[in-house]
Amino acid sequence: MKEPTSLAELEADYARQRMLLNLPPKPWMPVTKGPTDKPVLDVAIVGAGLCGLVAHAALEMEGITNVRLLDRAPAGREGPWITFARMETLRTIKEAAGPALGIPALTFRAWFEAQWGSAAWDDMTLAPRTMWMDYLNWYRKMTRPDVLNDCDVTEISPEGSFFHLRTSAGDIWARRVILATGLDALGAPKLPMVAQGMPEGTVYHSADVFEIDRLKGKRVIVVGAGASAMDNAAAALEAGCARLDLLVRRPTLPAIDKFTGTGSRGMTVGYAALDDSQKWDLMNLGGRFPVPPPAHSVARVARHSNAHLHLGAPIQTMSHGQNGLSVDTPDVHLEADVAIFATGFGISLQDRPELSQLAPHWRTWGDVVGEGKAVQNLELAAHPHLNPDFTFAERTPNACPALARLSCFAYAAVPSHGKVTSGIPSATEGARRLATGLVRSFFAEDAAFHLDRFETYDTPDFSPDIWPATQLSVTA
Repeated sequence: MKEPTSLAELEADYARQRMLLNLPPKPWMPVTKGPTDKPVLDVAIVGAGLCGLVAHAALEMEGITNVRLLDRAPAGREGPWITFARMETLRTIKEAAGPALGIPALTFRAWFEAQWGSAAWDDMTLAPRTMWMDYLNWYRKMTRPDVLNDCDVTEISPEGSFFHLRTSAGDIWARRVILATGLDALGAPKLPMVAQGMPEGTVYHSADVFEIDRLKGKRVIVVGAGASAMDNAAAALEAGCARLDLLVRRPTLPAIDKFTGTGSRGMTVGYAALDDSQKWDLMNLGGRFPVPPPAHSVARVARHSNAHLHLGAPIQTMSHGQNGLSVDTPDVHLEADVAIFATGFGISLQDRPELSQLAPHWRTWGDVVGEGKAVQNLELAAHPHLNPDFTFAERTPNACPALARLSCFAYAAVPSHGKVTSGIPSATEGARRLATGLVRSFFAEDAAFHLDRFETYDTPDFSPDIWPATQLSVTA
């Protein structure tokens, strides 16, 4: 079959490849009725970005189809790609198969080449950020999830053998819930205390959505040393800010990407086999070597003459007066109109009221490694210690059995599962692991149904008269 040269041809090829893989499989799940005697969802997925979409597609490939995705964003604006992300291109290599789940026609490369050809693919270094969002929208079209957009989940409460989800779109009942809410799944953007309480419009987090053009002619401070810091600094400079000061608390810019440099299929698949002590040591060490900004992002900032880099410059005080923001570091005093903090995300359960009935009961990495190690890395210690199937483990046995039906398929799963929920490259591996766990969980829970189905199945494969028996004659 020739290479597709249009999306229509690619979509036909996708359908054929699914047929060759015998997808979708035949249905096998029982219909379950909830407290109102109406059918309930088998799975509710909170989040319809990358992780939510690939989780749904993996479940569908296993025959679990009574699934709905809930996302607070409007359709086509899920995730960071066209909201608060400000990089020009993805940081992931363009060849990464990402969420394709082993189907060639579902890859970003297939989608790209069908529209612009292989020569354009060869000429492209990294995928443009907004183009990736276009691809995810097409991925959603192909995998056909049931998505409820503009839907804010305000409470998830266990009631009997179900979860009751209260949402801005009404009540929803489900047997299982997957949290696929990205970087801030169990928390919120981290804004240091020194930056809190400033007048509106003077301080932002890099995850805030605001018009970058409003920075034209302004004095801007960006705090941080990672990719988001560089991206926001570059965007401010390109918007025409008068001056840009980048404040980095470390004495040097991070330049060694240990996770990418040592990444492999072994790390992706094998991480789950490490014991807890080994996982802790690896992630704790990783915290000492933060992921550096891409070289092209640094160059994007450095080429501006009004950009100034300050190393060893943690903010000691910040105030607001007639001249705008007043910022002091150990070596320099700065004044600015706007400060952008690219200080990441953290576990902050007080910012997730929808989890208030569940969060007090789940086991954390701090519970596992003990206070002595936990105090060395409180941020890592706050992460949930997940089971091999991404479900939450109980801190106290039998205190909240519903946690065995709640999965974390988001960034907070990284200490337990490795980097299969932290971005594009290993999305397929993570989704398959998640789906396999759910299949096993459902099948075991519904064992009586499957046994009865086995016992009562009585459809013959053929008619008894297909081959009449020969009557033997008795001879003397």
